[in-house]
Amino acid sequence: MLQSSAALAYCMSKSAIDQFTRCIALELASKHVRVNSVCPGLIVTEVHKRAGLDEEQYAKFLESSKQMHALGRFGEVDEVAHSIAFLASDAASFITAVNLFIDGGRHAMSPPSQYK
Repeated sequence: MLQSSAALAYCMSKSAIDQFTRCIALELASKHVRVNSVCPGLIVTEVHKRAGLDEEQYAKFLESSKQMHALGRFGEVDEVAHSIAFLASDAASFITAVNLFIDGGRHAMSPPSQYK
């Protein structure tokens, strides 16, 4: 669980990215530049281990995190990469100012009890 001051800074920075995406997209639209961002949920990477979790702690963290995502699982790096590739492709040529959630439905769920 994040400490309140750490959670505040983290949440504010995430909000800033969302607003920055919308503002810069509007500013650059006349130059035919599209600007989008991705908002991943829990994605399996080494970041948590590098932050100090050992294998057992990480396994427990992953297991408990499944219930925080509507799809009941965490994401994989490839799922985020494919979404980014789509947004950067010509197939997304009419998409701009979007904050794309790649989080297995986490954004639509109520905050889990550990964050209340």
